[in-house]
Amino acid sequence: MVRDAPCHDHAAEKEIGEGDIRRSHSADAVATCGRGRKPFKWRGAAMVLVSMRMKGDIDSGEADRLVPPRLFDGTPTTYHGKTGTAEDAEAARNDPMGFYHGMTVKQGKESFVLCGPPVRFVPAEQPVRPGTAEAELLQLTLF
Repeated sequence: MVRDAPCHDHAAEKEIGEGDIRRSHSADAVATCGRGRKPFKWRGAAMVLVSMRMKGDIDSGEADRLVPPRLFDGTPTTYHGKTGTAEDAEAARNDPMGFYHGMTVKQGKESFVLCGPPVRFVPAEQPVRPGTAEAELLQLTLF
């Protein structure tokens, strides 16, 4: 699955575990109850994963930003509002800003709007010394 590499937070003196990106996957929660899971931070923005896919041995995922409704440029809607009819659902699938763009979600007691276009996260290949046993295997991490 999509994973972010564990790293050490020197200010907090603790290890930040892998999986923050994957754990934020919210597509099912958005569709069923209008909620988002705990977001992860990327370039200063709160993000939630809205899509995961596997192609061969490579996992990838797409994430949308969470923005307060007052900062969203457009008319927020719900999952049902964006997919209520077959025509609406087809339009959502073809939205250049992404399927989830404009959908409202709850994070705790606060409301946010998913804002696209989605950002794709893919694992980064780790350098491997040629001629070693490790060269036969790919070690993948995310950024």
